[in-house]
Amino acid sequence: MIGEMLNRLGWLPLPGPVIGMVVLVFLLWWKPRTLSKPLEATSRHLLDWLGLLFVPAGVGVISNLDVLRAQWVPILVGLVGSTLVSLVATAYLMQKLPHPNPDEARDNQP
Repeated sequence: MIGEMLNRLGWLPLPGPVIGMVVLVFLLWWKPRTLSKPLEATSRHLLDWLGLLFVPAGVGVISNLDVLRAQWVPILVGLVGSTLVSLVATAYLMQKLPHPNPDEARDNQP
């Protein structure tokens, strides 16, 4: 709801569901906490149906097809570029971070 309100106020040029998910992720990252039993049960149920939660974002994308048609080149460059950057960053970190010794891991098992 907050995402849709921000979208209608014109603060951000993104679909409301996408804005809402970004706000939710930020709030969960900003103030992490342990979950109560009812909240944990609810979140597990929501995770079971996570795919369905992407429907509003898909509808938001479809409702902005005119923007996609007009800006497909920058969007494609951004998608390909961000994919390449994340692949390079992952490869770099895999090379730089210490790898566990398989012999030590085997020795530490009960």
